[in-house]
Amino acid sequence: MDQFIFHDMTLTWLNGGLNYLDGGTMFGPVPKVLWSRKYDVIDDNLIELAAHPILIRYQGKNILIDTGLGNDKLSDKLKRNLGIVDESSVLKELTTLGVQPEEIDMILMTHLHNDHAAGLTRWEGEQLVSTFPNADIYTSQVEWDEMRNPNIRSKNTYWKQNWEAVQDQVKPFQKRITILPGIEMIHTGGHSNGHCVIKLTQYDETILHMGDIMPTHAHSNPLWVLSYDDYPMDSITAKEKLMAEGIKGNYWYSFYHDAVYRLVKWDETGRNIVESVKRTKNV
Repeated sequence: MDQFIFHDMTLTWLNGGLNYLDGGTMFGPVPKVLWSRKYDVIDDNLIELAAHPILIRYQGKNILIDTGLGNDKLSDKLKRNLGIVDESSVLKELTTLGVQPEEIDMILMTHLHNDHAAGLTRWEGEQLVSTFPNADIYTSQVEWDEMRNPNIRSKNTYWKQNWEAVQDQVKPFQKRITILPGIEMIHTGGHSNGHCVIKLTQYDETILHMGDIMPTHAHSNPLWVLSYDDYPMDSITAKEKLMAEGIKGNYWYSFYHDAVYRLVKWDETGRNIVESVKRTKNV
């Protein structure tokens, strides 16, 4: 498991699953001749995408950012369509770190699409129960409302099996919220209407966890949006603002799906990586 000491915070990336998706869907309108220079592509136009929740240990609390693909919740057909080759090892890895599911205090959900939210619940016999029964689960009010009442498009990823057992734990918020001093969630919209980024601040340094408006380092160009984005112009607006803010402030950027990097910093152009923490392969 890769770790990063960020002053008083310890960040540990957990294996929430692995899949291979069509690169064209992940880079939307961007021609392959451009995006393939920045992100490796294999046979059949597929790219590697990790699903990596982050455990933050801070002020005596255990905090998760997103929860991974879960286990035994998808049919073989869905696994094949989504290119899933590995389901979640989050609980096993937490145990290795000496953290029991009951000891997770807070879960910060960038959004509630299945690949981020499936780990919220688990099978206990034939019943779905909360994986982290003592955690407060934070998500934007917009996202929580759509999760429970999806539209014709979003019903393909907002599933009752991921929210019904945890609904009493959910703490929805409007616009932005400070979870603890130095941990803030900010509603951006874009990828989903209720999508949020997470801002970690310690001693004048900042990490921006970009969720799915910037799922990998190769999506740093504000115009490079996903075919999966429900509101691409909102993604562009949010990325443009956050890239300008982060470059000026020398921020770290963190990703959920990146197969190469855990964290990066860019130069003043936003094109060249000047500092990075790489993912340990097979982690």
